[in-house]
Amino acid sequence: MISSTGTDSPESPSAAAILETEGVTKSFGGVQALRGVDFQLGAGEIHALVGENGAGKSTLIKVLTGVHPPDDGEVRFAGDRVDFHRPADAQRAGISTIYQEVNLVPLLSVARNIFLGREPRTRLGLVDVARMNREAATLVESLGVGVDVRADLGRLGLGVQQMVALARAVSVSARVVIMDEPTSSLEAREVATLFGVARTLRDAGVGLVFVSHRLDELWELCDRVTILRDGRQVHTGRMADLGRLALISHMLGRDLDDVRRTGATDFGETRRQDREPVLTAAGLDVGGRLHGVGLAVRPGEVVGLGGLLGSGRTETVQTVYGALPREAGTVRVDGTEVRANSVGHALRSGIALLSEDRKAEGIIPELSVRENIALAVLPRLSRWGLVSESKVDALVATFMARLRIKASSPAQPVRELSGGNQQKVLIARWLCTEPKVFLLDEPTRGIDVGAKSEVQSLIDELAEQGLAVVLVSSEMEELVEGADRIVVLHDGGVVRELTGEQRTTAALLAALAHDPQAAAEKKKEDAGD
Repeated sequence: MISSTGTDSPESPSAAAILETEGVTKSFGGVQALRGVDFQLGAGEIHALVGENGAGKSTLIKVLTGVHPPDDGEVRFAGDRVDFHRPADAQRAGISTIYQEVNLVPLLSVARNIFLGREPRTRLGLVDVARMNREAATLVESLGVGVDVRADLGRLGLGVQQMVALARAVSVSARVVIMDEPTSSLEAREVATLFGVARTLRDAGVGLVFVSHRLDELWELCDRVTILRDGRQVHTGRMADLGRLALISHMLGRDLDDVRRTGATDFGETRRQDREPVLTAAGLDVGGRLHGVGLAVRPGEVVGLGGLLGSGRTETVQTVYGALPREAGTVRVDGTEVRANSVGHALRSGIALLSEDRKAEGIIPELSVRENIALAVLPRLSRWGLVSESKVDALVATFMARLRIKASSPAQPVRELSGGNQQKVLIARWLCTEPKVFLLDEPTRGIDVGAKSEVQSLIDELAEQGLAVVLVSSEMEELVEGADRIVVLHDGGVVRELTGEQRTTAALLAALAHDPQAAAEKKKEDAGD
């Protein structure tokens, strides 16, 4: 359902829309990324674009900026239909985009990056370096950025680079600025500066699209919000009229009234709560991404990690595994400390990680099922550099049967398998290492319902056999039904742990919509009691 209120900007800017879409659809290889999306950005408003991973935010931005043409529907700019064939067309029309990953040239100076392709020239047609540096210095100073504009961009921090990208957007006198996760690399002072510039642009009549997974920023900065889910527009309205719980409900597709009526569920006894933790992580800090995260998992226990996109779920398991450098904190398996930032030591200590993106970080599509399964244990199955083929065959046969992997033979290329069976192949690969702790990052994402049920049952079986499991999932039902405890993260820190009868959809939804002010007030009340 789409809602809107009022008739004047910024509540309902259709009469003064600077950028809009009507009925836009877009598919990639049979997967529909956008489904009839209507979006309106008013001149002089800051409009939040919100949705979970895969909701269609990035695709919509790419349609608006000429990266992808829509399959159906139309894009209008300043009231006229436009067909941007490439990003340069959108830029010339007056649309600037600031991406989460800075897309500038690190080997060039700050000034060169700001004026790239638009360098001031002398009468002889040469680049007027002195004028370029002078104008760039004035611009970055106005943004509160203390930097030598002659310095190479690549030598500066990510926060400064993001502010340079903002300076470039401001310098082109854009009528629309799209900010895709612009604060992800910024410190608090830099975020305040960026917000100040955004408000100045809004007051000058510029329309801004703001994408952020940090919910607090949406209410602080934005006038209106459009929420996408599964490629569909599910809500548009004033930011001030939308509560945190309602926003999360729209994002995740849960009816708010139904969720509030959800009662406690009889979960039975939790697994082996009397045993000592096999995995203990404490005080994990990763600059700007994790802040003092702690986690303990016992043998036979499934601990769920809940949180919205960007909350720190994936960063937590990657840090435990050693794939993400930690600045502080400890990780221990059976009481023995695991060396920081060493995947090899984590593996030898008994930690395995199933990555979120099985295609980019998991399967090797050109290799067979057999080769993909045995990949992690080849050193153990070899002697003097020679691999024992009989041991590999026996191991692969065991795990293909145990996990019920459907393939014509172990020699079948893994790319020919269904998504669910590819996921089982990856699980088999890490089970071959005989881990004590299994970190599963979105293990059921992108697989069909039947395969999802099989993977969920397999996780239960592994826990019953004594494996300590950490389960990262964006699906609330998967966490509520499959985890013994749920640790909820928000903005890189742990905000709540749900145990026993607390593990309900309603409680998890409330934790996901973490309100720092309400939490502080409740803590104060509890202390008073």
